[in-house]
Amino acid sequence: MANPTTRLRRLRRTAAALAGITLAACGLAACDGPARAAAHPAVTTAPTTAASASTTGAQPSLHMITNGGHKLAFYVTPGHLPAVVLDAGGGLDASYWKKVAPVIAQRTGSEVITYDRSGEGRSSDVPGPWKAQNAASDLAAGLTRLGVTKNVVLVSHSLAGEIATYFVNEHPHWISGAVLVDASLPEFYTDSETGKLVAANQRQIAALKDQPQTRATRQLLAEADNYGPVHIAYHKLSWPHSVPAIAIVSSQTPFTTSPVDAQLWKQAQQEFVSTAPNRHLVVAQHSSHDIPVDQPDVVINAIGDMVKRVGS
Repeated sequence: MANPTTRLRRLRRTAAALAGITLAACGLAACDGPARAAAHPAVTTAPTTAASASTTGAQPSLHMITNGGHKLAFYVTPGHLPAVVLDAGGGLDASYWKKVAPVIAQRTGSEVITYDRSGEGRSSDVPGPWKAQNAASDLAAGLTRLGVTKNVVLVSHSLAGEIATYFVNEHPHWISGAVLVDASLPEFYTDSETGKLVAANQRQIAALKDQPQTRATRQLLAEADNYGPVHIAYHKLSWPHSVPAIAIVSSQTPFTTSPVDAQLWKQAQQEFVSTAPNRHLVVAQHSSHDIPVDQPDVVINAIGDMVKRVGS
C-alpha cells in the first residue's frame, strides 16, 4: 500500500487532471511543502527555513498578515527594489520556489517575497469557493502591510496567472513588470474550450468528492467550484498594455494527454504576447508544466531580465 505522502501526491495530480488547468499538476517538491502550522499573531517576524532563504546569508523572515479575518504567511528576504513577488500554482505553497527564490535574491539583490495562499502552507483555510479576486485581495493586503506597493516584479505560475491578471488590473501602478510561468491566461478560456473542460471534469470531480475530505481535497474542490462561469468571465479580462510581461510556456503544457488542448494553450500564450510590444515569449524546451522545478534557470533568467528592464 502506498504511504500517505505518495497517496497525497497521487490525489493532487489526479485532481489536477480532473479540474483542468485551475488545479495544474503540482511538482514533486511542492507537494512536500512546509508543514502546516498553527495560527500566528497578526504580524510577526521570525527567522524561518522557508524555501526563499538566500545563499548570501540573508534569511527570510516570516510575517503573518490578516486579511478579512484569515491569516496569510509571507516570507521576505530583504533587498532593494524592484521587489520580486513569487506566486505558485494551484494546490502549491511558497516551498514551490525553493530552486528559484534564493538564486534571485543572490543574483539581483532584490527583496524577494513568497507566500502561502489561503488554504496552503501556514495560511488559514477559507470556507467556500476559491476566487482569484479574493486571492488578489489577499496578495494586496500582504504587500500593503509589508510596504511593497510600487516597483514590483510579479512572477506567477499556472493558476496564479489568474490572480496576477485581476491584481494588475486593480493595481497597475504597483507592478513594474511580470513573468508569467506557463500561466493560466484569459485568452485560453473561450466558450468552447471552457465548456469542454467542464464536461470532461464532471465525473472526476464527483469522484474526488467521495475521497476522504482532508485539507488538500477541500482546497482542490474549492478551486474547482463554479469553474465554467468563473472562466467565462475571466476570458473577458485583458492585461494592461502599460505593464510589460515575459510569458514562459512549457513545451509539454499542462495538457500532456491532449495535443489539441496543448496547442490551444500555446496559441493563447502567443496571442497574449502579440497584443503589445512590451511582451515577450520564452519556450521552456523539454519541460513539463512545472518549469520552476524542471528548468529553474529559464525562470531565473527571465526574472533577471525583467528586473534589469524595470530597474530601480
